[in-house]
Amino acid sequence: MNHEQRTAPARLLYRVQDAAEALSLSRSVIFELLRSGRLRSVHEGRTRLIPYEALVEYIASLEDAA
Repeated sequence: MNHEQRTAPARLLYRVQDAAEALSLSRSVIFELLRSGRLRSVHEGRTRLIPYEALVEYIASLEDAA
């Protein structure tokens, strides 16, 4: 398997609290990242969900900045 291939994530969408735990950040930091556009989200009804790929993109942006 090359580095481009990945196994499917366990979850495709994360609630804000779950994303915060996955990234080891606080909920308030996640909301600030969402407000600033550094982290993408989608809405399902009144629920804000963060796609797995948005988490991957955010982590990649941190690595690129380092």
